[in-house]
Amino acid sequence: MSDVVAEFWLTSARLADGRSVDLLMRQGRIAEISTAHGDAPREDAKGWLCLPSFVEGHVHLDKTFLGCPWQPHLAGGSIADRIRQEKLVRAKLDVPVEVRGGLLVEQELRFGTGFMRTHVDIDAESGLSNFESVVAIRDRFRDRIDIQIVAFPQSGILASPGTAKLLDTALSAGADLVGGLDPAGIDRDPTGHLDIVFGLAAKRGKGVDIHLHEGGPLGVFELELICERTERFGLGGQVTVSHAYCLGQIGSEDLKRIGERLAAAGVEILTSAPAVSMPPVLALTGLDVTIFAGSDNIRDAWSPFGNGDMLDRAGIAARQQQFGLDEHLQLALDLIGKNSAKALGLEGYGIAVGNWADLVLVEAENAAAAVAVAPARRVTFKHGRKIVELPDVAK
Repeated sequence: MSDVVAEFWLTSARLADGRSVDLLMRQGRIAEISTAHGDAPREDAKGWLCLPSFVEGHVHLDKTFLGCPWQPHLAGGSIADRIRQEKLVRAKLDVPVEVRGGLLVEQELRFGTGFMRTHVDIDAESGLSNFESVVAIRDRFRDRIDIQIVAFPQSGILASPGTAKLLDTALSAGADLVGGLDPAGIDRDPTGHLDIVFGLAAKRGKGVDIHLHEGGPLGVFELELICERTERFGLGGQVTVSHAYCLGQIGSEDLKRIGERLAAAGVEILTSAPAVSMPPVLALTGLDVTIFAGSDNIRDAWSPFGNGDMLDRAGIAARQQQFGLDEHLQLALDLIGKNSAKALGLEGYGIAVGNWADLVLVEAENAAAAVAVAPARRVTFKHGRKIVELPDVAK
C-alpha cells in the first residue's frame, strides 16, 4: 500500500483486555507495544478502546439504493419472486452502481470497517456489468479498504443459461470467490449446482461463498453436500455458507452432528443476525465452527434497513442471541473481528507486533460496552494512516 505514515506513537490506547498501551506505528505496521519513547511524533488515543478494524463479512455493493430517492419496499414472497421484483426496481434506477456502491463504502469506512466481502450479481441478463462496476469501486478505494468480490449467481446457474461461463470469466478477471444460491430452490438440482460452483473454484484456485436460505432437513442435507465437496477439492478454510438458517431450526443432536461435520471440513458460517432462524453462536463456537457476521442488504430491494455499522451489527447479533455477559458480548465482537478475519483469510490482522496498523478507536471503556452501545465517536487508521476522524456520527 502506498502513502503510509513513516512512524508515530499512538499513546494511551486501551486494548480489549483492559491494558493501556502505546503503539508505535512504522511503515504501516505495529512496530512496538510498550511505553512511548524516542522522538517520533505522538497522537493521543485519550484512553479510547483500540480494536482491529472491523470486517464486513457480507454485503452487496451493487444492490444498495444509497444516493437514490427513497424507494418504497416491496412485499415479500418466495426468493425467486423477490429476485424478479428486484430486477424490475434496479432497472429503473438512474444512479450508477459505482456511485451507489461507493457511497456505501464511504459509509462503512466512517464506522471503522477496514475489510469487506461483497457479493456481486452476475447473470445472463446483466452479464458482467455489475462486476465491472464493483471492480472499479475496489480500485478507487484500495488505499482505504480491502475488498473481496464474490461472483454471485443471483438468478441461479442452471436456471440462467450462460451464467457458469460468466462466473468463470469474472473469476479470471479478478473475482476472489465464486458464489452459489439455494441449489434446490433456485436451480432445483443441488448436485448439479454445487458441482459447477466447486468445479469453478478448483479450476481458478478461488474460494466459495454460498447463500443458503433453505431451512430444516433440506438445508442440512445441502450443508452435507457442501462439506463433501470442500473436502474433495481441498478447500477447507476457503468455503463459507452465508445465512444457513437451517442451523437455527434443528434440534441439539442434529446441530451437534452437522456442526462437527462443518468443523472437520473447514466450512465457515456467515450470519447477518436475522430476527428468526439465526445460527446459534455459542453452540457452533463450542463445536469449533467459525461463525462471523455481515450486514447483507443495506437500503436495497431486499431490505429498507441497514447502516453499514459493523459494531451495531455485533450488537444486533448479541440481542438476537440474548447475550448479556461480558464474555458473550466479546464473542459478538469477534463476529466482526477475529472470526471474520479468519474466514476472509486476512493476514497480519489484529493488534500485535508486526501486524498491519489497521485500527479503530472507539469511545468506549471496554469491548462489552462497545458492543452494547456502539458509540458514535471513532477514529480509523488504515496501515497507520488516519483516514476517518468523526467526533459525531448520525445513526
